Amino acid sequence: MAARGVPDATTVRAALAAPVRRDGVATLVAFARTVRAAGVGADPGRVQAFLTAAAELGADGRSGTYWAGRLTLCSAREELARYDAAFTAYFGCEQPPAGRRRPGVDVERAVGLPGSEQAPPERDEHGAEPRVAAADRTEVLRRRDIALLDPAARAELRRLLALLRPAAPMRRTRRRRPARHGRIDRARTVRAALRTGEIDRLRYAERVVRPRRLVLLLDVSGSMAPYADALLRFGHAAARRRRGTEVFTIGTRLTRISRELGHTDPDRALAAASAAVPDFSGGTRLGDQLHAFLADWGRRGVARGAVVVIASDGWERGEPDRLAVGMARLHRLAHRVIWVNPHRAREGYQPLAAGMAAALPYVDDFVAGHSLAALEELCALLVDERRTG
Repeated sequence: MAARGVPDATTVRAALAAPVRRDGVATLVAFARTVRAAGVGADPGRVQAFLTAAAELGADGRSGTYWAGRLTLCSAREELARYDAAFTAYFGCEQPPAGRRRPGVDVERAVGLPGSEQAPPERDEHGAEPRVAAADRTEVLRRRDIALLDPAARAELRRLLALLRPAAPMRRTRRRRPARHGRIDRARTVRAALRTGEIDRLRYAERVVRPRRLVLLLDVSGSMAPYADALLRFGHAAARRRRGTEVFTIGTRLTRISRELGHTDPDRALAAASAAVPDFSGGTRLGDQLHAFLADWGRRGVARGAVVVIASDGWERGEPDRLAVGMARLHRLAHRVIWVNPHRAREGYQPLAAGMAAALPYVDDFVAGHSLAALEELCALLVDERRTG
């Protein structure tokens, strides 16, 4: 049974073909109010974008008004049916039709994602794509699951991933430097007094603040293959931002790829990393590789006081208890341990995988990282000032 109050595709097409009342801006603003009352998040900023898009697409045509509103007033997939109902009620008929089905129009097609089969958006006299449509296309791409993207959308995602700036939080060191305020620097004050013969003024010092080390452990096993490329590009963005960032891949073995990701060009860096990693799309032995990391690199101080990010779905072929022991040791060494699991974004997800259940008690932050927006949130989490120590 179709949802009550939602128009079907035939009703929407009929509304698009109906003649237009040329009431100008007042009609469009009134329509935006109707859409907001129907439960669509048409805030004032989106209404302004709607008016601009309507001018670009041609508000004197029903189709232009429909697509201008759909591209700008709607912010989520679930709002599309409510928007169509409001549109047909306002323009096509006096009351929303009951007992109809949602129109078979996909939101990705509506905003023109890269790789879709719809006609290219209209362009102005200079041949430029309307800014509103381009911005909305990027917004939808930001929130789509990386595993569901087509090749063209993945190419656009790679460009956006290169713009990320992952960085670790700051830490206060034992070193001090001269300052105008702060604690009195007794040594400098006494030395100055010995030179001049009197204490003419007090000298002050403050603690030196430096960024913490960032360590990334990226699962490249078969179950993480749809997200491996994006996570490696995230690692490249982090390594490019600050020297000293360490990036490792984990699967059936541990591989350090920090040097390979040192290339400025992301594609060259990914090609070098791929050549260095022998276990792409293989099995997963998280416990063994975590112990290898702690034995070979943890004792060198790489993890001590660092922010460690583990990106994995938690599938473990080895002993979960061994992973738990390694996580407990890592948690004692590191400043923070962040676990990125793309499956966490799925509705009803529970950490039931043996490896995930064993590791979770020793994780400070458990995030999804399944989309560009989620990776942007991870960047913000890394530099959260409330967690600076």
